[in-house]
Amino acid sequence: MKTFGFLLLACTALPGLAQPLAKFRAQLISDSVAIGYGLAIGEVDGDGRPDILLADKKQFVWYRNGDWRRFVLAENLTQHDNVCLAARDLDGDGRVEIAVGAQWNPAETSDTTQSGAVFWLQRPADPTQPWAAHPLPAEPTVHRMRWVRTAPGRFSLVVAPLHGRGNRDGRGAGVRVWAYEPPTGWPAQPTGPWARRLVDSTLHITHNFDTEETEQGTKLYLGGAEGIKILFTTGNGWQAQGWVQQTHGVSELKRGPAGQFAAVEPFHGNVVSVWQATGNGYRRQLLADDLAQGHALAFADLLGLGRPQVVVGWRLPNGGRKTGIRLYEPTDEGLNQWRPWLVDEGGMACEDLQIADLNADGKLDIVAAGRATNNLKIYWNQ
Repeated sequence: MKTFGFLLLACTALPGLAQPLAKFRAQLISDSVAIGYGLAIGEVDGDGRPDILLADKKQFVWYRNGDWRRFVLAENLTQHDNVCLAARDLDGDGRVEIAVGAQWNPAETSDTTQSGAVFWLQRPADPTQPWAAHPLPAEPTVHRMRWVRTAPGRFSLVVAPLHGRGNRDGRGAGVRVWAYEPPTGWPAQPTGPWARRLVDSTLHITHNFDTEETEQGTKLYLGGAEGIKILFTTGNGWQAQGWVQQTHGVSELKRGPAGQFAAVEPFHGNVVSVWQATGNGYRRQLLADDLAQGHALAFADLLGLGRPQVVVGWRLPNGGRKTGIRLYEPTDEGLNQWRPWLVDEGGMACEDLQIADLNADGKLDIVAAGRATNNLKIYWNQ
C-alpha cells in the first residue's frame, strides 16, 4: 500500500563541520517494501515525467510520478526472489523498455533451473496493467543488468551474475557477463531470437558495473572481488582495455567525470572510496570506513558545484547502530578533501538508490529503497 509522509531535513555535518550547502525534504512513498533489491528511473507511461521502478522480493512494480500510485509490472516469475531490473527508452518513443532478473539463489552456482533468470517485459496497451514476461537464457546467480548503447541506434542488455558456474567462494570458473542483442524490429515487431555476445569471463566474483557511452564506442567498468576492469565495444564484440585498479575488491562502483570512480570496498563493505586518474594510474582516497554493508552508491552533482558528490547508503546498523545515507562533498577543485553530510540516519536501511530530477526543477533528487526498514523514499533536493 502507498503511504505518504513529509520531513524537512538538512544534511547534517558530522561533528566539527560547517553548515551544509543542501537541504532535502524526505517523502515516504511506501512503507511496505519487502526488500527493495533494485531501483531504476524512467518514463513508463510516456507523460514526460520520470517514474520509479522497483525490483522487490516477488514483484516488479512502478510508481507513477505525481500521485506515486503503485502498479505491478510482473510478479511470481520464479521460485526464488527477484533481484534486478533495467529500464531505458531504446526506440525514442518516450517510454522505457524493461528487462528484469529473478531466481535469486546465490548459493546455487551450477543449476540453471534453480538459480538465475532473465526476462524482457512486453508492454501492454495500458502500462498500469501486468506486462507479459518473456524468458531469455541466463547464467546462475544473475545479479545486475543494464541497457547499454553499443553502437549508434543499437542497444544490448548487459547482465552480470554474481558468481561463475560452479564457482565456490570465488574459486573456479570465471563469471560470464553477457550482452543480449534484441532481434530486428524489437520490441514492436520482433522477428527472431536474441543473440548473445560474451563481454567477459575472467573475474570470479562480480557485483556491479557502470558504463561510459561515447561516439567511438562504449566502455564498461566491471567491479568485483579482483578490482575494477575496463572493457570496450564498438558494437562488434567486447575487448579488455585494462584495469582501473587490481588492489581493492569492490561491490558497488559509479563512474564520475574525467577518470573518477566512487566505490564501496570490499564486497558489501565498510569503506567508500574515490579513485582518480593520475599520470601513472589511479589515486585512491578513503572517504569513510565505518559503513555496515554499503550497498548503494551514486556519483553526481546534487549541489550544483560543478564537481560531483558521492552519495552512499548502507543497510545494516554501523558502529553508531544506525543505517542510513550520507553525501560526501568535495571541498576543493582537486577532489583532495571531502566533507560528509547525513541525509538519513536510522530511517533507511539502504539496499539501492538512484539519482534523478523527478520534478523538473533542475536539481537532482535521491530515491532510495530500504531493506530492514521496508520503505521507499524520495529525498527532494531543496
